[in-house]
Amino acid sequence: MSITSPSTDRISLRRRRPPRTGDGGSTRRIALGFAGGLIAIVAWYAVSVSGIVSGRGIPRPDEVITAAWTLFTEQDLLFDIRVSVTRVMIGVIIGSVAALPVGFLLAWYPTLRAMVEPLVNFFRALPPIALVPLVIVYFGIGETARISILVYASFFAAVIVLFEGISGIDPLLIRAARVLGANSWEIFARGVVPASVPHLFTAVRVALGVSWATVVAAELVAAQRGLGAAIQDASTFYRIPDMYVGIVMIGIAALVMDLILKLAQSRMTAWQEKSK
Repeated sequence: MSITSPSTDRISLRRRRPPRTGDGGSTRRIALGFAGGLIAIVAWYAVSVSGIVSGRGIPRPDEVITAAWTLFTEQDLLFDIRVSVTRVMIGVIIGSVAALPVGFLLAWYPTLRAMVEPLVNFFRALPPIALVPLVIVYFGIGETARISILVYASFFAAVIVLFEGISGIDPLLIRAARVLGANSWEIFARGVVPASVPHLFTAVRVALGVSWATVVAAELVAAQRGLGAAIQDASTFYRIPDMYVGIVMIGIAALVMDLILKLAQSRMTAWQEKSK
């Protein structure tokens, strides 16, 4: 028979206590993010000076920074960033708003979902760049054509996430609400809609990522300004550091917008119980 002292019990409880996820956890995540970025830059520099890549090779990080300074000060790269961000925001907003009722309908009516889901998966699998010739035929080469490509990409990405997430809501909650006398509208408005808020944010974030991946294809449609147009212009004249600047700016803009969405999601879904 083993006897444990109170101090031993306190030690064991202290060891079993789950780690805190407060400010310390956030600071640690930020520090790890910076460490990962630093490792990526060091690896980039090592590859660029090693001569592994043939031809003109990969420009060093300092060469890309110099090219970025030149583009910002002499060619108004900030305006290109604003143009691309505006296009992506419009495409994501229109695509996500259009996907919202479709996602709810597909999740709420299994028969409709069985009929429409193959079509949704079919169109989602089509790369937006393959639709550029058709977009030019039907919408011309103006801003409407470019926005339509982003709306297309955002819509189908958001629909998939929405109806998969909403249909995965615990059916016990719906049955419990019916037992308590709630009608279909009350279940939908007071149960399904609040429970689907995290899935809505996830759908917008996925649509945002797909839109940034599509923006270069969208700006192939005779665009004069924008990050995709800047990359195309740099590739035409074989300015490799300028191409890297455009690529990095797309990644930074997408990262900032995603962080803003994550912050909004954490504020608006703080009432929900989260398991970590």
